[in-house]
Amino acid sequence: MCEKFTICGNSMEMLVQNNLNLPKVTEEDGCLLAGFDEDKCLRKISSGLYTFQTYLEYIQETFTSEKQNCFNWGTPMLSFSQVINPDEVTIPDPATQKSLRTKLKSDKTWIEKITTHLILRDFTSFMEKTVRAVRYLKNTRSFSV
Repeated sequence: MCEKFTICGNSMEMLVQNNLNLPKVTEEDGCLLAGFDEDKCLRKISSGLYTFQTYLEYIQETFTSEKQNCFNWGTPMLSFSQVINPDEVTIPDPATQKSLRTKLKSDKTWIEKITTHLILRDFTSFMEKTVRAVRYLKNTRSFSV
């Protein structure tokens, strides 16, 4: 991170105080092999992807020098279309999303860079577990993605 973001001279306090409340796939979500619950897992994945959308939009806004879109916003539909009861998927309301984007913005480059790092790190972890769950579903039934 030192070479990439030139942040080593700054405090690492932000890493310790990660209060972003980013979605995570846990054992209780039914996405792990032991206790796999297809409907519960797909609801969690869908809700998590919709929540991450706001965070990823924040990252897109911070890359103002980039003229292209970094993310594909069709991603949440990957699992949403497979959920048995789509009405049970949690989709953040626009007011909450706007409030979160405002809260994420900072006039300090250090905080912006660490926030971006934390979001991408947790999104990567979330997607790794999502891919495992989708792969498991694909191998256990005729699941088309």
